[in-house]
Amino acid sequence: MFPKIVWKSAWHQTRVRCDDHGRLLFRESMASQLIREWTGIQQFPPATQTKLIELLGKLKQENVSTLTILVMGKGGVGKSSTVNSIIGERAVAVSAFQSEGPRPVMVSRSRAGFTLNIIDTPGLVEGGYVNDQALEIIKRFLLNKTIDVLLYVERLDAYRVDNLDKQVIKAITDSFGKEIWKRGVVVLTHAQLSPPDGLNYEDFFSKRSEALMRVVRSGARLRKQDSQDSGIPVVLVENSGRCNKNESDEKILPNGTAWIPNLVKTITDVVSNGSKGILVDKKLIEGPNPNERGKLLIPFILAFQYYFVVKPIQRSIKNDMTKESKAPWELRDMGLAKGKF
Repeated sequence: MFPKIVWKSAWHQTRVRCDDHGRLLFRESMASQLIREWTGIQQFPPATQTKLIELLGKLKQENVSTLTILVMGKGGVGKSSTVNSIIGERAVAVSAFQSEGPRPVMVSRSRAGFTLNIIDTPGLVEGGYVNDQALEIIKRFLLNKTIDVLLYVERLDAYRVDNLDKQVIKAITDSFGKEIWKRGVVVLTHAQLSPPDGLNYEDFFSKRSEALMRVVRSGARLRKQDSQDSGIPVVLVENSGRCNKNESDEKILPNGTAWIPNLVKTITDVVSNGSKGILVDKKLIEGPNPNERGKLLIPFILAFQYYFVVKPIQRSIKNDMTKESKAPWELRDMGLAKGKF
């Protein structure tokens, strides 16, 4: 019924070292590369397969042949599981009894000239603080890559937000700029739950989303109007095997939404929203060169000093010299003395 689809799999490993100045350096190497049939799509029910092929085909019609998705968030929120759910196979190792890998992993799949790259990243929090070293490793992994979509992953069943959430958002914004949120999707995992305090599901989802979006606006220093204009979407995800299914055998949320096609549709909508992807170049990674800072202002500073400092001093000295009375011997030498000496 469906055509045979061959996908290309690439696993990337990373190595980190320091240079003579103690700065982090990054080297990416291809550990292995093999071309094989993408069996993961066969695990989806026919209805889901059809929707995914249509959505990715729509991108190709818009001349989008490569899509790179960056998945970020704190540890233990379901980033790796979400990557596996999108791909439809166990592409990234997930264990409830082991910590996340210390390095980013890029999973690449290719079909009919369209390439999908999903980059799984380590958690951004270590010991209750933002892990700056993890962020540095992620940025260097992304060197010369373009981020088309950012999936910021959190849990729906995390009932509170705090200052640490704000610091994580701020760290992402400082690393990639405010524009990253124009390509952002907030993903809430563990969505198969019964809301507390007698709330219905939609009300609980709305309150949780609003609380998290306030943190995103604050941490990213976005005005409310900016976030409304960019329309940062919030999507629900349930990666566990206990997820309910509809009559088409698709995994659905308590509100009846088939969440895998809905997530992919949201991603394609973000790609088509008119904003630009984020190119991670050397300047973005290392920040502005301090030696270049202010060079453009030097001519203006010198002009200001000359006209508002040097010139007034010169005029003041000249006026003082004009007003100063001349000694008789000076007048004599100038041929202006009228008396005899």
